Amino acid sequence: MAGGFDLRDEPWIPVRLLTGESVRLGLRGLFQQAHEIADLELPVPPAAAGLLRILAAMTARVARDGGVRLGDTGVAEDIEDWHALRRRILKRGRFDPEAVNAYFDEEVPAGRFDLFDEQRPFLQDPRLVAECVDPKGAPNPSGVNKLVFGRPTGVNGAVLFGHFTDTAPVPVPADEAVWHLIAQLYFGPSGQCTPRRITSQRTGSGDAAPLRKSLSYFAWAPELFTSLVLAVPGPQAEVDWEAQDACPWEEELNAPLDPLPAMTWPGRMLTGRFRHAALLVPSDDRRSVTDAYLTWATHEPAPPVRDPYQILDRRKDGAFQPREADGTRALWRDVDSLLLKDSAQDAQRPPCLEDLPKHLLPRLRVRAYGFEQDGQQKDSIWFQATTPPILQWQEEADAEMAHHLSRCHRAAEDAGARLDFAAKVAWRIATDVNADTSPKAKIRIDQRKPGPWASAALARYWPSAEVEFWRLAAPEQLTADIERPFVEAALAALDEAIGQVNRADIRVARARSRARSLLFGLLPSSRAA
Repeated sequence: MAGGFDLRDEPWIPVRLLTGESVRLGLRGLFQQAHEIADLELPVPPAAAGLLRILAAMTARVARDGGVRLGDTGVAEDIEDWHALRRRILKRGRFDPEAVNAYFDEEVPAGRFDLFDEQRPFLQDPRLVAECVDPKGAPNPSGVNKLVFGRPTGVNGAVLFGHFTDTAPVPVPADEAVWHLIAQLYFGPSGQCTPRRITSQRTGSGDAAPLRKSLSYFAWAPELFTSLVLAVPGPQAEVDWEAQDACPWEEELNAPLDPLPAMTWPGRMLTGRFRHAALLVPSDDRRSVTDAYLTWATHEPAPPVRDPYQILDRRKDGAFQPREADGTRALWRDVDSLLLKDSAQDAQRPPCLEDLPKHLLPRLRVRAYGFEQDGQQKDSIWFQATTPPILQWQEEADAEMAHHLSRCHRAAEDAGARLDFAAKVAWRIATDVNADTSPKAKIRIDQRKPGPWASAALARYWPSAEVEFWRLAAPEQLTADIERPFVEAALAALDEAIGQVNRADIRVARARSRARSLLFGLLPSSRAA
């Protein structure tokens, strides 16, 4: 039996409709009902980050006006023409059902959207059955647990979301397997993997996936149609404009040992940078995945291209790199990097947030997806978050509010950093009998033994700081005192970390007094009392 799980029509994408109802749709239904969908509800944020790039590439094919597609290179030659086309498409308010059907049924070869197609399964390489073999030539799959993020692999894997072992693997439903396939291709690890034999050599090492340990930011509208149209990156990318653009499901398989195709807009820059190859093994009824092959796809150098959904931070050497995901860092702490122009700071905001239609700005939020990982094998935590409608305060639209929020963020960060230092100073004074407790004595902190107060205080401070930040994020707060609310939040967090009982001790009382004076030092002298 060939195929059997057609992603065009099988219900595998969880969404929430504008009516509040949660349903699952296939690709066809998602595009045809995008104007009726409020949000994606994928429970695996790295899969959502990858899926949105796939959907943006498809949107560039199906979003049309007068026969001209949003992803046509002809209209992309003049950015004003491209923006005008995007405005006309947005004005329509929905995707043309005939254009959606034409793309999925006619413009892409048959079978390419089937998860288990024998010739070209979606985003997979059927050659792995013959190339991922053991020294005796027998098939050597990676195991279904290797596919699913959160499941342990090997004998020492940690159990995160259930009890699974390599000796008794539990099949994963086909719809969920798609999520993890996408997540692996965009966030998979580097290092040792299932060996793949192309020549006489069996190579078992690969590179990290293109989004590993990164954050992604998308302009988020009240309905999915607008979110998807705005997710199509503008044609300012530094790519090969002469080569034919294609997504993996639109072209033939690449030879793993050959040079990579030219980087083109928008298909390859969104879906053509994978470093992993995968193949899912279906159950007999094609409703679940019982095994999987995961290995390297290429060892050629990764093509240099700017991801349109990432913030770039300036390193000490002056170069820029994508901002890394941090599960302890809330989204509001990135707001200034999303609002200010690149020249105003040591960060470059995502290109997808540039040149947004002005009439939509008051309605647009920012959706972030992150996956905290190391560069190789360790996965820590994934998360997603959404801001209030802040894009109306981008520097080009409202410079006063953009810089106000930047100052609020800086005040919060300064208070957090001072709290960290003050709590460590307090711990040293309270616990070291040899420490000089005089008010102006210099205290040396042992970073190997910082004590528990700093981490406890910061855990209490940041949620309170977020409340204060959003309270100050209003035009009527432009002239407000922005330092004191964060200092007071830090003082309260410090007291909670030290605790009422400890403060009865004379050394602790002196330590607390010293720490509080350090925090008050953030306020101008006229307002410190």
